Order: sequence, then structure tokens, then C-alpha cells
Amino acid sequence: MQVVIDTNILVSALWSQNGAPARIISMVINGTLVPCYDYRILSEYREVLRRPKFGFSDGEINSLLDWFESSGRSVVADPIEEHFVDESDRKFYEVAKFCRAKLITGNVKHFPSDPLVVTVAEFFNEYKGM
Repeated sequence: MQVVIDTNILVSALWSQNGAPARIISMVINGTLVPCYDYRILSEYREVLRRPKFGFSDGEINSLLDWFESSGRSVVADPIEEHFVDESDRKFYEVAKFCRAKLITGNVKHFPSDPLVVTVAEFFNEYKGM
């Protein structure tokens, strides 16, 4: 199953390795989920995860993002003409639509109403039904 993972999910997963976001990342690492991304998403991941306030080590960041790059699907998504509360979220939605992948986020209100856009809890509820 292909997914697009919003940056807030990555931050949460690294912060609390026992929470539901960490389970999402574990599913990526074990190959159950295939992350879809583009260069803009990877750039945001790196920039945000390196912020001093988080205190993540370069090793943690590089290991995770290297795994995304080696096991994920890199795409060049088509632009989408939608209004976004936060324009920096557009790239995640474009990649999700292009890949027909679930976009897992903590901020569903930042995205257009779309069944592809889900919270972690919603994702797990849907995943159980598969």
C-alpha cells in the first residue's frame, strides 16, 4: 500500500517511538507501506527534522530518510489547482493524488476534503478492514 506521510507524523514518530505515528514508520521500514514522495517533500522533511528544538541526531534523520528514498517511490506529481490553508501542504496532496495513496496527517483541516486524506487513527481503522 502506498502512502504519503506528512512531516508532522514523522516528527511525532521520532519523538515518541511507542505511539501510533511510530507504528506507521515501522510499517514503512518493514515494507508494509511504501512511502511516496518528491524532492519538495524530502527537502521539507530534512529542514524540519533538523530544527534544533527537536534535538534529533543527524544519524536518526539520515537513516530514516535514506530508508524512505531506497524503499519509497519518488515521483514528479502533476500540479493541482486547489486552495490550501497552508500552501506548504500542497506538495503532499499533489503526490498523494498522483500516486492514489493515502495521505496520513495530523492536520486534515489543512487539506481539501478527500477520502485519501486521513489521520493516523483513521488510517488504522481503514487498514484493519483490509
